[in-house]
Amino acid sequence: MSTDHALTEPDATTLALDIGGMTCAACATRVEKSLRKVQGVAEAGVNLATEVANVRVAPGAVRVSELIAAVEAAGYEARVHREAAAGEAAAAMPARADRGGWWVAGAALLSLPLLAPMLLAPFGIDAMLPGWWQLLLAAPVQFVFGARFYRDGWKAARALGGNMDLLVAIGTSAAFGLSLYFLLVHGDGHGMHYYFEASAVVITLVLLGKWLEARAKRRTVDAIRALQALRPDTARVVAAGRELELPIAQVAIGDEVLVRPGERIPVDGIVVDGLTHVDESMLTGESRPVTKQPGDAVAGGSINGEGLLRLRTTAVGTETVLARIIRMVEDAQAAKAPIQRLVDRVSAVFVPVVLGIGLLTLLGWGLGTGDWAQAVLNAVSVLVIACPCALGLATPTAIMAGTGVAARHGILIKDAQALELAHAVRAVAFDKTGTLTVGQPGLLAAEPAAGVDRAALLALGAAVQRGSEHPLAKAVVRAVDEDPAHAALPAPQVSGIRAVPGRGVSATLAQPDGDVEVFIGSRGWMRERDVALGALAAQADTHEAAGRTVSFVAATPAAGTGVPARALGLFAFGDAIKPGAAEAIAALHRLGVRTVLLTGDNAGAAAAVAGAIGLDEVRAQVLPGQKAEVIEALRAQAPAGARVVAMVGDGVNDAPALAAAEVGIAMATGTDVAMHTAGITLMRGDPALVPAAIDVSRRTYAKIRQNLFWAFVYNVVGIPLAALGYLSPVIAGAAMALSSVSVVTNALTLRGWRPPGGA
Repeated sequence: MSTDHALTEPDATTLALDIGGMTCAACATRVEKSLRKVQGVAEAGVNLATEVANVRVAPGAVRVSELIAAVEAAGYEARVHREAAAGEAAAAMPARADRGGWWVAGAALLSLPLLAPMLLAPFGIDAMLPGWWQLLLAAPVQFVFGARFYRDGWKAARALGGNMDLLVAIGTSAAFGLSLYFLLVHGDGHGMHYYFEASAVVITLVLLGKWLEARAKRRTVDAIRALQALRPDTARVVAAGRELELPIAQVAIGDEVLVRPGERIPVDGIVVDGLTHVDESMLTGESRPVTKQPGDAVAGGSINGEGLLRLRTTAVGTETVLARIIRMVEDAQAAKAPIQRLVDRVSAVFVPVVLGIGLLTLLGWGLGTGDWAQAVLNAVSVLVIACPCALGLATPTAIMAGTGVAARHGILIKDAQALELAHAVRAVAFDKTGTLTVGQPGLLAAEPAAGVDRAALLALGAAVQRGSEHPLAKAVVRAVDEDPAHAALPAPQVSGIRAVPGRGVSATLAQPDGDVEVFIGSRGWMRERDVALGALAAQADTHEAAGRTVSFVAATPAAGTGVPARALGLFAFGDAIKPGAAEAIAALHRLGVRTVLLTGDNAGAAAAVAGAIGLDEVRAQVLPGQKAEVIEALRAQAPAGARVVAMVGDGVNDAPALAAAEVGIAMATGTDVAMHTAGITLMRGDPALVPAAIDVSRRTYAKIRQNLFWAFVYNVVGIPLAALGYLSPVIAGAAMALSSVSVVTNALTLRGWRPPGGA
């Protein structure tokens, strides 16, 4: 097949397969075992909720057809998983659920006349149907509506395994067969009791439970469905002066694309022309539209606001931000959490043990009381209530719901292990630049010398530096342009602007009494030019002690006047703290998490940031290679039970620390290297998403534990009660259906999660 080349690429080490025919945790375990037996397979994991198998293989060591054959030999269906499969499968779920609903309705209509006499008997009403009528109603339920249990149960038995279908098929067949035996041997005598209602109602209840479960599971993949819906089908491409509406698949990198007001942006690109606001809420969780102008990047799937945009395409298809987000959410939902290993061990032996308990129940009641009819019914109850569906769904449904709601709020969780570990985080180490701070220098102070107006100082600094590409020059220009108070001031007339490498910039300022040279730069340049700094020197010392960069502004009359250069003022620059950083640190403290600043900056700059936002500890002047060592030291210093450390960063130099921490959290505003290394990616550079990620992890992990508790309780309590004769097959069937539905429903309550503090 053409798909076999997928594993021959040098970097192709993981393959996803869509698995069909699984009904419980035992099925997933058997598929995993079958895949692991294929030579060349390093690891295989199957997610029951998403019905996806992730197989890690040695490059070129195994063909896809071998994996599919192994799955089919185990009694299940398999095909290569396509990237859009999750979204398409989710979109197809309503139709499948509707079909399942009709099957449930048909089985219920036939079962109701069999169940009604039991419900009416306490009121003295004898509505029992003749035995042949009961057989006529029960047979279609058993062999038509219940055919799936025989079909899938036989596949499991043929592969020397067991699953839910086998338990239901054996149990209901025993009740049906016992009733048929009584009918044929004893005849259709009045008052003769049969058990056709037990087999028919159990099948109906199991079908009802699977239908409700399928409808609930559909809601756990709503996040992927919503993201898939963001993909436009066409783009308006400008070529040779004409507008062409092309399918997305035909758009190439470098193409110019027009996006009209109100339209969804079809590709990732750079704004070439136009000014607008873009709604990126479905990608980043940011509810406020973001201003976009020439030079800004935009992501496909976001919505253009009021302006006409012309974009140059930078990414299409699977390389767009949206495609990567969908892929990350799918990977997280398909992955197994470490806690699932316990469930896998239990489910591997669960069905054989239940069959053994059912046999012991049959023999114990039959030999002990001589009432083999009751013995059969009690054994049926054991087999029916012991369905391991709830165990198999407990973990993946909670993970799917948790990762889905997190994605809607701009928190992308790459794998289930990160989600599970994040709940135990007790210390968070932050990089400074770009993580807690904006990541670019800003003008923090403009201090004029005696007799100089501050507004005039700023206007002069902006005029001299307006054409410069230096980050500090841009900070001055930005501060002036963004301040409405400067709009009415006349711009100083300067000429002859020139950059002096390593020193600063100078220009000529036209004045009525003669031109003046203005120069802006470092303290060393001021010293070279014999500029007396006076009180500004002490002010500069204070700023530099806080880790800020200082530039001086000075002026000197035209050469030959003999008038010394005069200091006009200074500009202090620093990386501004991000809005909400202090609130984020406070939220972490409320969660009981210790916070540490980990930066290569000097101690003054680090202490200033830490003091402003309330960090617990500062580690300054740490080289990139030392950050991972500090993470290890933080873990070693923590008391037992509090040694899970998270690292938050955005740069290439943070990658080793992100990998060293149990939980790496990367800002999507940073580098791709950081995002690939981290287990969690924050889609916008908001520090408030860090406590939000820990909070959603804790709530998801709590749901996993609740689900596993109830799944185990249903079986630990239900099986003995059934074996002792306290549960009829009908009650056992209802309890089994309820267990699966309650587990999925409990997981779905995560959909109402909101980040603490409105992050």
